[in-house]
Amino acid sequence: MLNLHTVSANTPAVNEATQFAYRAWRELFGSRANPEAMPADLARFEATYCQGEGCFLLARAPSGEVVASIGYRRYDHRFAALDFTPWRTAEVVRLFVAPRLRRAGVASALVSQLLAQAKAAGVQALYLHTHPFLPGALAFWQRQGFELLLTEAEPVWQTTHMARYHW
Repeated sequence: MLNLHTVSANTPAVNEATQFAYRAWRELFGSRANPEAMPADLARFEATYCQGEGCFLLARAPSGEVVASIGYRRYDHRFAALDFTPWRTAEVVRLFVAPRLRRAGVASALVSQLLAQAKAAGVQALYLHTHPFLPGALAFWQRQGFELLLTEAEPVWQTTHMARYHW
């Protein structure tokens, strides 16, 4: 049985969450990731996820090992083709599951918990993006109730934008 919990500021879980998400990001994105720089949200983890409008969840194995993560942060409107102006929108980020636990319901459990947290916080729309080089990601998010908004044609990332408005 996994233990799902929210990461709180000024706790050892902040460092564990940051390190888990950073390692997973580097593994999944490989040469597409800049190995010299930690992503800004992870470098400013507490400000992004523990204070204000963010949230970050971890799943732990019975041993206490972090085996999965997911978070949301305030959507920053950086994609001009997407307009979420009428809604209080958060961006779902950093869904990572240890390879040995994939396809075992861990990601779905984390998404369910994240949806509950977002609803309680007054979030009205959830945005995310994924990429075709992440196996099964598009189908997973569609099963979670997210709808396809736009797929970009650029050759490296082919970013697929998705949203969910009701839960």
